[in-house]
This record gives sequence, structure tokens and C-alpha cells, in this order.
Amino acid sequence: MDAEELRGVLPAEEPAFRARQLYDALYRRRVSSFAAITEFPAKLRERLAAGSVIGHLERASRFDSRDGTRRYLLKLSDGKTVEAVFMPEEARDTLCISTQVGCPVDCRFCLTALMGLERNLTAGEIVGQVLHLAQDNNLWAHEKRLNIVMMGQGEPLLNLAAVLKATRLLCDPKGLNISPRRITVSTSGIIPRIAELGKAEPRPKLAISLNASTEEQRRELMPITRKYHLRDLIEACRAYPLRPWERLTFEYVLLKGVNDSDADARRVVKLLAPLRCKVNLIALNPGPGIPYETPAPERVAAFQAIVRRSIPCFIRKPRGLDIYAACGQLKRMESGLVTLGA
Repeated sequence: MDAEELRGVLPAEEPAFRARQLYDALYRRRVSSFAAITEFPAKLRERLAAGSVIGHLERASRFDSRDGTRRYLLKLSDGKTVEAVFMPEEARDTLCISTQVGCPVDCRFCLTALMGLERNLTAGEIVGQVLHLAQDNNLWAHEKRLNIVMMGQGEPLLNLAAVLKATRLLCDPKGLNISPRRITVSTSGIIPRIAELGKAEPRPKLAISLNASTEEQRRELMPITRKYHLRDLIEACRAYPLRPWERLTFEYVLLKGVNDSDADARRVVKLLAPLRCKVNLIALNPGPGIPYETPAPERVAAFQAIVRRSIPCFIRKPRGLDIYAACGQLKRMESGLVTLGA
């Protein structure tokens, strides 16, 4: 809730500045109980505690990877659960958060797609994931850079109002004060919403899940392409208002023998050449029910070598494979976790 909405939580006779005090306590000081808001009179604290709850998400499970990644299964107020991932690195920490429970997009190489869509998350539930993971990993206590990627469960642009409200709450200098440069929203290509995102303020960075070099190939891997064509997606990206320092990110999941050939790489270059962008390559992460295989590291490197002659191109290192926390693996797995070699 923003400060204006919090005004409705307070008794009508309270002065307007109490809403800002409450907002400050929740988002800047991140209190977990009304009793901790000591600037409020005792009677007001008691009244709020009796009629309202500070809605932190409840942890149902946490899985710790040998590489330091942590996957969280978080319980929502209606009993549904959603996943978020913490990925520590030496120079920065990254939180991968969800925007929906499940996902409606049905990408053929993604475990989350097997869940279907259960419901959208609220802005509070999106921000709640950040607060829970930051608190559990003591992220507020150090000066490491914090990145937030909306690349967990769900298609963010199909829940855009909540995503933009969550972004405003995350970026508010009077609250969490996270720079929009540190927030990335990833989409499968919901073209009308891309234009809408481009007008938002504050505006997170944009990543596009590409995964194919031709219309036919993308239609097979990502059925959403039947509605939003690849050529139209590229045109929407050309029209997107990039800031001087900004590039679009294109994510490309490599599937053995499907979209990983040298010819695919050359087509990707031709497709993206007009855009100010970079490409992140992701070798398929395994999972039960996924009918594709992971290409060999040599094939991934060969693909990268072709693309990066023309476009900045990086190979994304998988994180949390042993706990089903890697890209495309979020399906609330609690048993049968992947066994990796030593």
C-alpha cells in the first residue's frame, strides 16, 4: 500500500501525517509489528494491532543450493504459494521474484508453464517477496548492490498495473529507495503492454524472452507468438524509448538441435542488429516433463562467438540447479530435487 492507501487504515480522526509515519515505518524501517512504531501513541498502536495485520509473507519452505542460491516457497494470505530466489555474488545480490502464481504463457521449455495460471499477485505480494528475502539474508545491513529481476513465476506484463505499483513502492526515495536501474522486468512479448511500460515512471529495465530466430520456430516454442508476431515484437522494441545508458536485453534459451545452430545465431544477429541491445544465452535447465535437451557447452560457446561479433552476448551461468531454482525451473518442487555431480 502507498501512503494514500495507508490513510484508510488509520482511524478517521488521526492527522494526515500519521499515514506518512506509517509508510516510513513499513518501508524505510521495515517494522514487523505495530508495537515497533513508537512514534504512535500506545492506544493507536493497540487499535491498529487489533484491526490490521502487517502483511509479511510467510515462508513455507526454503531450499539452499551448494552454490549459495536460495529458493523460497512463500505462502500467501489465501493459502496459495509462490516462489522467489536469492542469488548472492561477490559484487551484488540478485532477487528473482514472481508476478503471478503460475503462468499463462505456456512456453514449452519451462516448468512453470506446466502449472498454468492460478492468479495475479498484488503489488504488496510482489514487494513482500523482496522484503522477505532481504530480511532473511540480512541484505539491508551491507552496501552491496541489490538487483531485482521480475523473472520468476508469471508474465509481468499480464499483471502490469501491480508490477508498476510495486516498482513505485520499491523505488520511492522515502521508502526502500531502490534505483529503477536495478529492476528488470522480463516479458515473453506482450506487445501492447511494452508500449505502456515505456511510458511508466519510474520505469524498470526491459528484457525480452526471445528463444527463437524465426517466426515458425518461436510459434512452436512459445505459443504466445501466435497472437504477438515476432516481426511486430521487433518493431515494438525499435519504438521503445531507451534512456541514454540503457540497452534492451534479449534472453535466448538454447535447446539442443532445435534453436542452437550457427544458422540460428546468424539469424538472431540479423533480427536484432537494428536495436541497441545485448543477448543473454541460457543453456536449457533440465526438468521433468520438458521434451528438450541441454546443448553441449561447446555448442553454446560457438553460438555466442557468432552473435558477439555484432552484438554484446553473454552466457548466463545457471544458479541453483540442484534445488530447482534456475531459469525455467520454478514449479514449487519440494521433492525429487536434481542430483548433480560433485
